[in-house]
Amino acid sequence: MFEVDPGISICDAAQQHGIEIEHACEKSCACTTCHVYVREGFDSLHESTEEEDDLLDKAWGLDPDSRLSCQAIVGDEDLVIEIPKYTINMVSENH
Repeated sequence: MFEVDPGISICDAAQQHGIEIEHACEKSCACTTCHVYVREGFDSLHESTEEEDDLLDKAWGLDPDSRLSCQAIVGDEDLVIEIPKYTINMVSENH
């Protein structure tokens, strides 16, 4: 558990706190390797774009709580995030 200021992406917040989230496209919304489940606080996130939604359709294990962590911007509510066990990325980029 950690605190961040609103306005940061889930991916950046996690990395700042030592949680490694894969991001093969360098957070440019071009892949799905940073896919996460937002189990609590989903509605407090900035709304997803059509581009993000299109990519999420390709994510492994997609569910209604899915977001790309590089695009999901933290709002004012607490979040509970789950990192999926698998991604479509075959090789870890070790970022």
